[in-house]
Amino acid sequence: MNKITYFILFLVINFGGLALGSWLMNDGPNTLWYQNLNKAPWTPPGWVFGVAWTLIMLCFSWYLAELFKDRMSRVLWTVYGLQVVLNVIWNWIFFNQHLVVLGLLVISLLFVVILYFFITFRSDRLKYAKYLLLPYLVWLCIAISLNAYVVFNN
Repeated sequence: MNKITYFILFLVINFGGLALGSWLMNDGPNTLWYQNLNKAPWTPPGWVFGVAWTLIMLCFSWYLAELFKDRMSRVLWTVYGLQVVLNVIWNWIFFNQHLVVLGLLVISLLFVVILYFFITFRSDRLKYAKYLLLPYLVWLCIAISLNAYVVFNN
């Protein structure tokens, strides 16, 4: 496959994962449970999440297209699949099941997976593409801090 085909494939998978995760939230941010949580003072307004995830998935999809064009393997697909599962399941664990400690563990594991992509694949052609992962890593740091605040202050 060429890079554009991979890009489109990963856009579909990644945005599909976001849609599934949103559905699994069961109206999460609008529930009484979430509204009554003691949330971090730095919690951004709701619209920021949509903008952030759109940018993240565009960058991540392009990075994956670059990566898979050169290095498609079963291990790579497995690590990517783990990322999709962790990203989707966090919504269900945190918002639907209210398991905030498990949610913190899941989102921390997601950070480790994305950091793995950032650190591991550094060939000459990919040494700049890895910076497309920075929005994802930064957002996960924010999300981890928000989740941790809920764990330790409720």
